Amino acid sequence: MAKKNDTFEYSKIDSRPGESAFKARSSVKAKDVEHRRKINFNIGRYNAVVPVGKTQFYDLETARMIAKNKKWEAIEHLDQSLLRFETELTKRGGEVIWAQDAEEALINILEICKTVNCKTVVKSKSMVTEEIHLNAFLGKHGIDSIETDLGEYIQQLDEEPPYHIVTPAMHKSKEDVARLFTNKLGTEPNLNPSQLTQIARYKLREKYVQAEVGVTGANFLIAETGSIALTENEGNGRLSAGYPKIHIAIVGIEKVIPKLEDLALFWPLLSTYGTGQFVTAYNSIISGPKQKTAETDGPERMIVILLDNGRTKMLADAKTREAMFCIRCGSCLNACPIYKNIGGHAYGTTYSGPIGKVITPWLRGIPDYKHLSNSSSLCGNCTEVCPVKINIHELILNNRHEAVVRGESKLSERLAWKVWKMSSNSRMLMNSGNGNLKNKVVGGLFTAWNKHHAPLEFAPKTFNQMWKEQKKKN
Repeated sequence: MAKKNDTFEYSKIDSRPGESAFKARSSVKAKDVEHRRKINFNIGRYNAVVPVGKTQFYDLETARMIAKNKKWEAIEHLDQSLLRFETELTKRGGEVIWAQDAEEALINILEICKTVNCKTVVKSKSMVTEEIHLNAFLGKHGIDSIETDLGEYIQQLDEEPPYHIVTPAMHKSKEDVARLFTNKLGTEPNLNPSQLTQIARYKLREKYVQAEVGVTGANFLIAETGSIALTENEGNGRLSAGYPKIHIAIVGIEKVIPKLEDLALFWPLLSTYGTGQFVTAYNSIISGPKQKTAETDGPERMIVILLDNGRTKMLADAKTREAMFCIRCGSCLNACPIYKNIGGHAYGTTYSGPIGKVITPWLRGIPDYKHLSNSSSLCGNCTEVCPVKINIHELILNNRHEAVVRGESKLSERLAWKVWKMSSNSRMLMNSGNGNLKNKVVGGLFTAWNKHHAPLEFAPKTFNQMWKEQKKKN
């Protein structure tokens, strides 16, 4: 029996919480020119195809607003939406487990695996399983958990967590993957991407035959029909859900949408903003286990685990609740200047980039992760590209406010901002000590700025002073 508070390491990536660890990781990656070249190359390819995907929409802005309103409807009535989902799924023999936290989800998964003496699990399309560290937990209990999506499989071979929400191995070049396969699988060096894909396919097909349990996430929970919707490009989600005897879908409670017909909007939006496609290659709607009287294929049992794990904390906050509209397309990561410089692993979290900065402090604790909200330029590009129009940069700013309100800011920081506010509200103080004096005072108050930026240089005169002088001349 698994116990609460089991501890385990799941990655060779340093994922320690805290501001100092984040800054250390960020400093290393920001100076890594080769790392930046790779991610900017891959993001550049993404930027080239997304405009093509957008052409399928007659009125894109209206489509985005309708999608936001539908997510608002589902989240505002989340209790009713989830209960209806459970009712409809159980009508067709599906099972629903409500998990308050990661430990509860893991214990339930282990108990299900024990019912079939499970030795091998095949897993597809689930960031939530990364959130609860499922692979390491199952490994600790003698169960081999295999990633079947190519990007995730590459990351698992390299003992790294996903780098990106949609493209887990974005930071790797084809040469990196070839070397990895040579080192881990004994393949010939310098294989091309097509050959590498065929090798991965051969290795993974063996695992499907062996697996007693398949684990997936879900892109959407459909309240009206009690179905989960999966969108992918490799077909591994269908194999993971349909081939083993048991299918477990682990899904965050925020993934719910009201009606089946809503997929006609959400699937193209997710595809366009996630990969630049009109629609992904494989789109599946799964509404329970195989029906004994009418179906020969499919799992004997289907269990959906509805995971809270801090999400109701976001739900309870009137402003942060908007973050639950997220459909995990990854577009805000690709648009973020910070992410482009430090990459996904620097965050030390499951969800990186702008949306990760918003939700991680609520999922994993504001004291340990409040610093993420400060690592933002607040340029608003994340909000601009969000397909469901989440005001991400405003939510990042709200997180900063929340940390201060909860007493999580340093005394020196609070004093510095009080002095700044007092000075900004006084024209006399603003016009005093221009040039060197201001440079020394402000530089002394905001020492962290000088560690990573060029020294502040104030103008000899303020605009107010120059304006008055100009008016005198006229």
